[in-house]
Amino acid sequence: MLSKLVFKNTFLFLVLLIFSCGNSVKNREKKEENLETTISLKKPAPKEIKTGADNYETYLPLLINKKIGIVTNQSGILKDGMHVVDFLISKQITLQKIFAPEHGFRGTADAGEVVKDGKDLKTDLPIISLYGNNKKPKSEQLTDIDVLVFDLQDVGSRFYTYISSLHYIMEACAENNIQLIILDRPNPNGNIIDGPILEEEHHSFVGMHTIPVLHGMTIGEYAKMINGQKWLKNGIQCRLTIIPCQNYNRTLFYDLPVKPSPNLPNAQSINLYASLCFFEGTNISVGRGTELQFQIYGSPYLPKSNFSFTPKPNNGAKEPLYNGKLCYGEDLTQIKKVTQLELKWLIKAYNQTTDKSKFFNSFFTKLAGTKKLQEQIEKGVSENEIRSSWVKGLNEFKEMRKKYLIYE
Repeated sequence: MLSKLVFKNTFLFLVLLIFSCGNSVKNREKKEENLETTISLKKPAPKEIKTGADNYETYLPLLINKKIGIVTNQSGILKDGMHVVDFLISKQITLQKIFAPEHGFRGTADAGEVVKDGKDLKTDLPIISLYGNNKKPKSEQLTDIDVLVFDLQDVGSRFYTYISSLHYIMEACAENNIQLIILDRPNPNGNIIDGPILEEEHHSFVGMHTIPVLHGMTIGEYAKMINGQKWLKNGIQCRLTIIPCQNYNRTLFYDLPVKPSPNLPNAQSINLYASLCFFEGTNISVGRGTELQFQIYGSPYLPKSNFSFTPKPNNGAKEPLYNGKLCYGEDLTQIKKVTQLELKWLIKAYNQTTDKSKFFNSFFTKLAGTKKLQEQIEKGVSENEIRSSWVKGLNEFKEMRKKYLIYE
């Protein structure tokens, strides 16, 4: 009897021991799995993006003992916050003059406001405006220039006029045998290629080339395309040098250090800009005259809703649409980042507006680059069908674009 009891207890002990060992192994394996996960999370962080302006070891040798002009605005800054103009002067580079695009050298003028020539108070350099009647530098304005430097922050949209200024700068450089050096900057919408292709007959300063609304290129890549496709007058080509960004690819998020223009105050507005800019060709406000530009939309002619705003004059909008009038619409400040050109808000606003005959104005076709988009919306064509009509043009553009890419 005693021997049976001993045997039974010994057996139970062995079972418990095996069970305990098994759990111990499982627990150890679990800890090892967690350790591997922790280790994988401790991988080195990606290197910080370095803009062309900060890649100065590459371009400063090209400027020594040369007479330099520069096309730039408030977005032309280095990592430490120093403006590229001040940086070049500190390096004893001979700067002759500044050429300023839409919104001016300090970036404070309203959209479409004529910017006059002047003088920079800090450096005493002359400023030549490239917005208004003089969109292209004249030969006499370039007689004392050996090299022109271009440093502007683009946002990847066809109707953002900095790429139109780029076209005219390249053309002037080609005609006057002046080298153009572009200090490249990331495109914050660089992984989006979408929208209707501009038709030649609707060429304007808000649409210079036969490309989609969102082109997915940096301004350096875009300059290569202008040259390669021979889009300049008479097919001439510019002597072009691109100073590339470092550690950049199109999948990386890039938060701009300063506003690229007065009415693009943050990353949300920059991401939504191309989709909401279509409203500039309608009777809908995109929030100019508020602090939420290109993050909201509305008008007095949309149905009353939980969201409303009243535009008032502010920096970048001295006379905003519907100044002092209550507008109803939609708040998009908290939505997720868009990954395509969105039409749903445009279609929704058209369907809800009280007087559809006054919804579109003549500027809409310039923005769209085609009459077809307005016609499709007025006929009630679905968003999917509208998108399908873009596919052929987008595929052809993507194939052509490959030749000019610098980054993955």
